[in-house]
Amino acid sequence: MVNKDLSIEIEEKKELYGYQKGDIDKIFERLDNAPSDYHLLYQLPTGGGKTVIFSEIVRRFLSKHDKKVVVLTHRIELCKQTSKMLKGFDVKNKIINSKIKELPDQNEYSCFVAMVETLKNRLNDEKLMIDNVGLVIIDEAHYNSFRKLFSQFKKSFILGVTATPLSSNIKLPMHHNYSELIVGDTIQSLIDKGFLAKATTYSYDVGLTSLKVGINGDYTVKSSDDLYMNMVMQEKLLHAYTEKSLRKKTLIFNNGINTSLYVYQTFKEAGFPIKHLDNTTSAEDRKDILQWFKKTPDAILTSVGILTTGFDEPTVESIILNRATKSLTLYFQMIGRGSRKLANKDSFIVIDLGNNALRFGLWNDPIDWQHIFKSPEFYLENLRDDAEIESHFKYTMPEAIRKMFSKSTEITIDIEAEFKKITAKNLRSKEVIDRSIDQHALMCVDNTTDLTAARMLSKLLNDDIESRVIRYVNCLGKTSKNYREWLIEDYKTKLNIAIGKKYRERLIF
Repeated sequence: MVNKDLSIEIEEKKELYGYQKGDIDKIFERLDNAPSDYHLLYQLPTGGGKTVIFSEIVRRFLSKHDKKVVVLTHRIELCKQTSKMLKGFDVKNKIINSKIKELPDQNEYSCFVAMVETLKNRLNDEKLMIDNVGLVIIDEAHYNSFRKLFSQFKKSFILGVTATPLSSNIKLPMHHNYSELIVGDTIQSLIDKGFLAKATTYSYDVGLTSLKVGINGDYTVKSSDDLYMNMVMQEKLLHAYTEKSLRKKTLIFNNGINTSLYVYQTFKEAGFPIKHLDNTTSAEDRKDILQWFKKTPDAILTSVGILTTGFDEPTVESIILNRATKSLTLYFQMIGRGSRKLANKDSFIVIDLGNNALRFGLWNDPIDWQHIFKSPEFYLENLRDDAEIESHFKYTMPEAIRKMFSKSTEITIDIEAEFKKITAKNLRSKEVIDRSIDQHALMCVDNTTDLTAARMLSKLLNDDIESRVIRYVNCLGKTSKNYREWLIEDYKTKLNIAIGKKYRERLIF
């Protein structure tokens, strides 16, 4: 049986649009006039056709220069897609994958497509050398892994291409590796011109104070799993889907495999067509799942870190961000999966369950990429932090949880008003927290028949507790994140004690 070699498939040549031709001309102005070892970065939103643009650049470069071109990607799927597109532009190319150990036939090709790690290993082995390289194109250039190969192409023109010119490592800013940034059309401009679908974003307030930030600068998988696997968040996710995305083809992005599997079970039990995908899924199963997703009109696909790049399914109608991220790049990549436009699709829905739109702005909001390129640390330092975002939240108890406290007539407290009363009487400010705890304890005792059940019921108040504590510390003024986190845990401990005290009082009286 002969296996079909995907590398020989040819993508139909795409028509170049006006904005693409204009950007290509700008890039060639630098190619023709800048030093031969110049490093240029080009930004264009996801869906704007970056692969089409650099494929035409390769074709035109090879027609003008007796030199070779190397295109670098960070995933094998992108290698195959790029190779197909290049062939559609009549560029004969060879993929350098793990099976390629040497290049005895390199003179037969003018262009090579390779994964960065694979090429680095082959060059280090000194068994594979590509000579006379005049142009190196780096796809998804914001990834720092590409820096490993810069020294191998010291005399070549480097063209980095990305939707988000913000390094994945703040300690290695992109302006250290690139001399200049050319910015393409904005997302809003591409929407207005009819090239991208319009996004309507629905944000649901989520308390994120329990999340921890890891060494990579983003929220850890464990803390995300702990938050997004709880009953409150699962109920919020299901409610958001049924309210805004019911029967729409939907992608759900999660931070952890456990969360995604939990989402899968939740939706499956609710009777919705859903499948789960992560990087441990076999190639065969992944192919079957993606084929099912393509053919099923109301399909839901829950995934973890595998569909943000190298995946293109234009029929996606809804994106659910069931996670928080501090990565601007990831934010744009996730939403970009729904931005492809079709004859019968000119809009899509974004459901944000991680305060991401409040952190970064809406997907189509204007962004000063030149400023971010030149001063990334300033941009990142001035992003709204979780405490500031959540200070404006007005917590509303979900209907399912409210039913659990049906015997309580009063379930809210005006923290700001209570704080003013306390300070006016010169009482200690913590009295506000004490009054809040007393109300929560009474709610738990009034709606249960034993102490264990009351303490279990208190777990449903976590979001309300976080909201109240955040509003309280805002009344105090500037406080540290550690203090806020300690206050939340201290609140929960004292709530358990208060519940026990109220039960004992009832037994006595």
